[in-house]
Amino acid sequence: MAATTPLTPSTGNIPTISPAQAAPAPSASSAVPKTRVVAVVGIIAVVLIGLNLRAGITSAAALFHDLQQVLGYGALVASILPSIPLLCFAVAGMGTSWLTRRVGVEKAIAIALALLAGGLLVRGVPVTGALLGGTVLAMSGLAVCNVAMPSFIREHYSERTSMMTGLYTFTMSGGATFAAVVSVPLAQELGSPSIGLAAWGLLGVAALLGFLPVVLHTHRKATKTDRPRVSMWPLLRTRLGLLITAIFTFQAFLAYAVMSWFAYILTSQGLSPSESGLQFGVMQLVSVAAGMILLAFGSRPGMLRPALYLASSSTLLAIAAMVWLPTSLAVVPAVLFGFGLGIFPLVLVIISRSGRSTAETTALSTIAQSLGYLIAAIGPFGMGLLHSATGGWVLPLSLLSIVAVALMVTCHLLTSKRTATKTGPRTA
Repeated sequence: MAATTPLTPSTGNIPTISPAQAAPAPSASSAVPKTRVVAVVGIIAVVLIGLNLRAGITSAAALFHDLQQVLGYGALVASILPSIPLLCFAVAGMGTSWLTRRVGVEKAIAIALALLAGGLLVRGVPVTGALLGGTVLAMSGLAVCNVAMPSFIREHYSERTSMMTGLYTFTMSGGATFAAVVSVPLAQELGSPSIGLAAWGLLGVAALLGFLPVVLHTHRKATKTDRPRVSMWPLLRTRLGLLITAIFTFQAFLAYAVMSWFAYILTSQGLSPSESGLQFGVMQLVSVAAGMILLAFGSRPGMLRPALYLASSSTLLAIAAMVWLPTSLAVVPAVLFGFGLGIFPLVLVIISRSGRSTAETTALSTIAQSLGYLIAAIGPFGMGLLHSATGGWVLPLSLLSIVAVALMVTCHLLTSKRTATKTGPRTA
């Protein structure tokens, strides 16, 4: 397997693959012979996984108002519920390096998909405990997929990292958009918001079945080798590791605060749940196109910094639009927020191409995502509590704008000449 050359801050380039550099210790699955059929099956699997990785979140976000009305839980549960995905991403994601080292990247993803599908189906039981428990189970599966997928893409598609990351994030955003738009009508058709949530478990089952051929092929063809163990924590003592963790934290904070409460805010301001869900879908739809545009734009020499600036400033403008524009113009912040969400694939590509081996990439992905999601959990939880305390959304959105400014500053520092990236994490 080829290792990666580092990010070059002085030119703003996304790092590129250097065939001249050799990874120190390939994992078992990296020795698997690749055929065209296996590659195509892997691409289909990536698409199916991508469709699942946000649908379970956005389908619930569009139904929070209805779920609270039907199940009767209070303000505390309403504030905790949007934070569960991020807490699971932090806690369960922290164990992904250990799991992939024990069973391999492919089997770890298969286990995660089984947890995801099972948790989504549990949410169909119309009681608050099942809603919370099923969400924890499903989001724990998502956590492992979040961390492992950049390593899977690097290991199996090292020469097409940008393309596969773009495809992965495109289908992720597409699944989120579809779930946001369809979730409320589907729940109304099925007669229950709980059953409407459980229906998305079928998509998780499809992803698991689609990924099993990849797991079986890897298991049969892999050669037995020792998987290297890479320590995560030394990364935080490097400028690059710290800045990648910071940029992931700030974008996750903003993304999940917005995805958790955007539809709810519009509903509380007078729009119907269906109209709010439609605007939420517009936001997700724009994020699909924005992610592809920003990824293509940022991959050009010297254009990474402008791409990051565009995404982060768009989020800041969207927050201002939410505060000052009337609800009749909700499409404006929806479009701006959607464009801001397009920063996510840029961050994933930077992670996928960092480190000198798959193990190091996994370690970097683990520390950035686990700490990032843990801190980002404050976003949706804090917004819910501030709204309950003040009765409005001006103060929560104003504080969110501070995070948007911090994201812009981090983007600047990450792409500066001072960010030395030649040294990676050390093998333990």
